[in-house]
Amino acid sequence: MRAEKSLYQTLAEYSAEDFYPCHMPGHKRNMASGEMADFYRIDITEIDGFDDLHHAEGILRKAQERANRLYGAEETFFLVNGSTCGVLTAILAVTEPGEEILIARNCHKSVYHAAILQSLSVHYYQPQMIQEYDICDGVRAEAIEQLLDQYPGVKAVVITSPTYEGILSDIAGIARVVHKRGKVLIVDEAHGAHLGLAENLPEGAVAQGADLVIHSLHKTLPAMTQTALLHVNGDRVDRERLRRYLTMLQSSSPSYVLMASMDACVRFLEEEGAGRFVLFQEEYEKFCKKTAKCRRIKIGKMTSVSENYALADWDIGKILISVKNTKLNGKELGDILRERYHLEMEMAADTYALAIMTLMDTQEGWQRLADALCEIDDRIEKESCDRQDIRRITLPQVRSSMAAAFHGPREEISLREATGRIAADFLMLYPPGIPLAAPGEVLDEELIQKIEDSREKGLSLRGVSSEGRIPVVVEIP
Repeated sequence: MRAEKSLYQTLAEYSAEDFYPCHMPGHKRNMASGEMADFYRIDITEIDGFDDLHHAEGILRKAQERANRLYGAEETFFLVNGSTCGVLTAILAVTEPGEEILIARNCHKSVYHAAILQSLSVHYYQPQMIQEYDICDGVRAEAIEQLLDQYPGVKAVVITSPTYEGILSDIAGIARVVHKRGKVLIVDEAHGAHLGLAENLPEGAVAQGADLVIHSLHKTLPAMTQTALLHVNGDRVDRERLRRYLTMLQSSSPSYVLMASMDACVRFLEEEGAGRFVLFQEEYEKFCKKTAKCRRIKIGKMTSVSENYALADWDIGKILISVKNTKLNGKELGDILRERYHLEMEMAADTYALAIMTLMDTQEGWQRLADALCEIDDRIEKESCDRQDIRRITLPQVRSSMAAAFHGPREEISLREATGRIAADFLMLYPPGIPLAAPGEVLDEELIQKIEDSREKGLSLRGVSSEGRIPVVVEIP
């Protein structure tokens, strides 16, 4: 028996009582409120006895402390605005306007948005490409060390681990070189909320010494979309400043439905997580054994890449399905899986599709995916030459600060006219939301060609209109 009721149970019990809501939300928990009315039953506001997320002292404080115990951080905050809110808060809390920051180039767009909001001067770490799969490698601690020596004014380092495709970096090693120089390490671990929660899983960034860690619960754990956590460790982060930014960037009317989902997720992991992760590992191994007979399709594995790369580990929940050197591209593979097998992929790139599998996937789900890939593999043909990956692996020339280009005057022109012009907004494949070009960067011929190739393949591009027009900085004669 649980020692105390969950947030969901408390909300459900309250909704069954005869309290009449002379307050928000406007649906008033009335079952005549339309087709979504069933979901309004536990949707309340900050009424007596239900605490306030922005000044948690009761039931919400206990829920956050429960999450904190699960992950072992010094302090943990609920995020109802997703990991984006956590990334923005973390960066703004440890920098002042105009200061310097070092980020891995393959960071999510929210990192770049924080740099714009704070008018930061950005220095980049460019991961190399893992040629076997056309994806970004992990981050090298020694390279971060060299960059910090080159740019001593940097206040914080931001990296993504695991990456969208599951690449894990040596967070402990990176933390050592960052902390040796008195800097703050922020890890966007949005896709790794499950890490460290079972013996068979790699260790997470909290345990490896990062100062600020952001988790998306909903990405790999049983929680509702938009639920996330922000963890803080050590004395390098001003906690009061962090709370001020959280109050500024989070909704002043946080959803109790989302917070109940976070609390329920943590409790579920406490009670059933260990067993679920054992089954998850077993199903993964059976999936790998079955798909090992594929001759053309290749399933991404750490064990099949060169030892010269920087990755410290690979998240087995990210099933990277490579069709490199076949006559299919990733988008075509994704379309086949959706239309013929009713399997919806997380994303598709030029040479691969990506499936995300979690502790909640069923034996049937794993088997359906394995069977489908084996059938497709029997039908596809080998390509005679390698295709070029659409991901850019060199840093573009920077002509202006991100903030100046983003906020300044802009105009839209066709891709054919854009060579040599300065981007006024982000150009990226989405997902995963990693910029091919950021505001203030020069659009060269190679980049324009990559964008045109992506459009021809039907990949999802942001920053390019359906007519093939992009925003550029207005050039003053």
